[in-house]
Amino acid sequence: MNINEIQTPAILLDFDVLHHNIKKYANEASKYGKQLWPMIKTHKSIELARLQAEYGATGFLCGTLDEAEALCEAGFDNIMYAYPVATKVSIDRVIAISKKCNFILRMDGLDSAKAVGEAAKQANVKINYTLIIDSGLHRFGVEPEQAAEYVKKISEYENLIFKGISTHPGHVYGASCREEVSQYVEDECNAIATAVQKLSDAGYLCEIISSGSTPTFWGAVKDKYINIYHPGNYIFHDAIQMSTETAREEECAVSILASVISHPKEELFICDAGAKCLGLDQGAHGNSSIKGFGVVKGHPELVVYSLSEEVGKIHVEGKTDLKVGDKIRIIPNHSCSSANLTEYYIEVREDTVEKLIKADMRSNSTKKGL
Repeated sequence: MNINEIQTPAILLDFDVLHHNIKKYANEASKYGKQLWPMIKTHKSIELARLQAEYGATGFLCGTLDEAEALCEAGFDNIMYAYPVATKVSIDRVIAISKKCNFILRMDGLDSAKAVGEAAKQANVKINYTLIIDSGLHRFGVEPEQAAEYVKKISEYENLIFKGISTHPGHVYGASCREEVSQYVEDECNAIATAVQKLSDAGYLCEIISSGSTPTFWGAVKDKYINIYHPGNYIFHDAIQMSTETAREEECAVSILASVISHPKEELFICDAGAKCLGLDQGAHGNSSIKGFGVVKGHPELVVYSLSEEVGKIHVEGKTDLKVGDKIRIIPNHSCSSANLTEYYIEVREDTVEKLIKADMRSNSTKKGL
């Protein structure tokens, strides 16, 4: 089937670009003797996780416990959860997963550690954890200088096993060009180095020193301390990655196929892909280089400047040959958001449909108990 026969809107996944991206990052990590544990929330697909493992990924970082459970059930062993847990239902799930695989929980506070530690003791289960270090995002994490102090206090809970430290330099998404990324790499590496030194001075050794984001990967991969990297978006890339030259347009594997359905004014077209396909993300931490809500492939004169739920307004800047009935492919600003809005990807090679790939880790666990 040709992609022009597909009902639009549809989320396309380019087979060749997908493999190129996975291989490119895997080769770079291998070059420096580093491990890749990709952030799985980007694609939420067991099939794509298996593909990453085939190219050398030795573990995964999860954004939800649903993802962690799905990976565990699929037979993956090294699984890390990105955030602390605090409620009984989440702690019970962490305990259950910890019985089945090499599960690592991230922590950054004593209240959560107390709740998890006491529950683990009662269940007679050991739970591995890494301490979250704040490298500049100021979301989760302790100051690098306080790392040893926190580990000492958490060590009071004998069922919590210290494995090392983790950070996420997510504030890099405030960068508006390639030159600015280096400062965020410096933040990332300096925070890790300080925390490692403080822990070492206090007698704590780190088996795991993990960090990562797609934009900072290329600068941080040679860091002497970090041994596990967590890029997520790299498998797809998107317009935000293009804005910092982390990826070229031809390295963006995901695009939204849309049809032009109206031409109400000379400078205005309307397509059938809106916020429910493209999302409303224009850079999580403020990115002035992002223009509109996606990049229309092959049409630099078009700007997707406004979205309703089901349709998008496209402004023409200059001359265009676009007409009603045409199909266009739009690279979303943030492919993770678009991926979370679909149940499956349509894998294509050039303009030919190959198969469907399920996004089978996006369901909410509540339905399991009802």
